[in-house]
Amino acid sequence: MLSSVPIEWLWLLALAATVIHCSAMATWIPVRRFRVAYPFVMVGCGAGAVAVGLSHFGPAAMLVMYAFTLIGLTIGLFPTRKLFMAYAHEIDNGVTPARFDHPRSHLVFCVVVVVALLFAGFALTR
Repeated sequence: MLSSVPIEWLWLLALAATVIHCSAMATWIPVRRFRVAYPFVMVGCGAGAVAVGLSHFGPAAMLVMYAFTLIGLTIGLFPTRKLFMAYAHEIDNGVTPARFDHPRSHLVFCVVVVVALLFAGFALTR
């Protein structure tokens, strides 16, 4: 279904997903170094994922799966946003705990949403 869309629109979809995800993470983790470095890390990881997947899938499928996975990650991390903010403020105040505790339900929700949207993206490219 999405494989019949021109590749330019799929690049735009991937770009929009990256911008939405990086904007959400910059809002949830208000640390300047993170806001500057995170978009570069995400673009680098996305380019690597697309490059690795080209041998098994086409570029259209990889761009769609990248975009859907990023949106899934953004939705999956939504319940944890308040913890991210609290941890960022603690680190800014000089408190460095040995371990950041988070509910397991947040992790399970994130994994389920990311995998579900990854499969949805895969199904839409066939």
